[in-house]
Amino acid sequence: MTISDDLPRLGRSASDAPAPSGAGILHLGLGSFHRAHQAVYTAAALERDGGDWGIVGVASRSRSVVDAMHAQDLRYTVATISPNGTRLSIPGAHTDAYVAADDPQRVVRHLADDGIRVVTLTVTENGYSYAPASQRLDLDDPLVRADLAGEAPRTTIGQLARGLQLRASRGGAPVSVLSCDNLAANGSHTEKLVREFLAGLPSGEGAEALAFLDASVSFPSSMVDRIVPATTDRLRAEVSALLGAIDEVPVPAEPFTMWAIEDRFAGGRPAWEAGGAVFTDEVGRYEQLKVRLLNGTHSLIAYLGALRAAATIPDAIATGGIEAAARAVLRGEYEPSVQVPSGVDVREYERQLFERWSNSALGHRTSQVGSDGSVKLRQRIPEPALLALASGRMPHLIALTVAGYLSCIAPLPGFDAGPHAEAMTDAAQQRLAELAATARGGRDLAARVIGERQLFGEQLAAETAFVDRVGDLVDTIARHGVDAAIDECVGAAAGAARPTTETELR
Repeated sequence: MTISDDLPRLGRSASDAPAPSGAGILHLGLGSFHRAHQAVYTAAALERDGGDWGIVGVASRSRSVVDAMHAQDLRYTVATISPNGTRLSIPGAHTDAYVAADDPQRVVRHLADDGIRVVTLTVTENGYSYAPASQRLDLDDPLVRADLAGEAPRTTIGQLARGLQLRASRGGAPVSVLSCDNLAANGSHTEKLVREFLAGLPSGEGAEALAFLDASVSFPSSMVDRIVPATTDRLRAEVSALLGAIDEVPVPAEPFTMWAIEDRFAGGRPAWEAGGAVFTDEVGRYEQLKVRLLNGTHSLIAYLGALRAAATIPDAIATGGIEAAARAVLRGEYEPSVQVPSGVDVREYERQLFERWSNSALGHRTSQVGSDGSVKLRQRIPEPALLALASGRMPHLIALTVAGYLSCIAPLPGFDAGPHAEAMTDAAQQRLAELAATARGGRDLAARVIGERQLFGEQLAAETAFVDRVGDLVDTIARHGVDAAIDECVGAAAGAARPTTETELR
């Protein structure tokens, strides 16, 4: 399906959404997720109340979305896709867009602008420049060092710190920094890294800004949830045909969406509740629910699916063995580690998860979900695994998740992981592949990656029984196939299962 050359370009006239009267939000990370999530909630707030809560969107490096949005009067389409059909909407919440790499100081100046009262972030787990082992600012990162030395800041933390430093020097208005990435306690984590950056500046240069943070800056936490696959040429053509106008940057998304936010804003906020956002003091519980039950299980489905040649998550979950493994890890290994938020029915949440994963119309690719596992899994698996081990239970399905990850990203010599695994990307891939190339087998590979390199943290590295279990499963996948590993783990989990009471879940 191709886009007709006769169609006009999407523009302001295609949307009935009220234009914001100004920009009150600076958003770092102008990717698909932001445009299908925070921007949609902001558009709902503007539709209800109007005002100057427009968004200035900042892409990290790529010009493609920025250029297309400018050519379309900053408009784009969100295509909400389900088996019942596709519904189109045009949020219209953005007032400007640019690329940070083109002019890092422009980001700093915008952060110091009193008109900006909220800064939101979707820069992925990789974008926070921290050392996983210590959870502190990564002072070995050359970009961090350059930012601290006074060069135009290229890291997100450097841009935030330098922008707040300039704002402080001007006696600026209060502002809130709201992380929307999958990091535990993402608000306090972001604040800690910004403070470490400012404290690391020479000659007490950051003292004024640190005092400004104490008095005028808040870092609320939030949990975001919506499945947003990659945009394809087919989607562009379908959306353009339905619109009767060319949209170069439509965003596909599932119907489900959730945003839980700590209501702690120093300079005010939009009425995001108009779009369904939940303001709560239980954001940490919502984070656990999402990062473990959804994301952790999603990773397992992606790795097992890719190894079974399944291109999409719905293709993978349609396989009986993978669905059984997903249900086993969710109920038996992740749920016992989660404190369920008040008013949430965990069984209904589970039902919704499997409905979402089965959305064949969405076509979420296993290669997309499985990418960047070295960072994602570190947020998802250690605590549930350690809790199970501490209670005398081996988390077989979490071990299988890690074994699946290693088999996809760094397969043992002679093992063909398949095209969907090969399409996965990971910052640690080259380093892990080098370890796999000289490994004497699965146990040796797992010992090097989990034990010596501590890819998933110091505590899990010390759990030799878990490390050995991962290694044995890597060998099982390589020698007998992923189905054999699934059957073995599902059977072992069923044999070790114990009743889980509602009291324990809460």
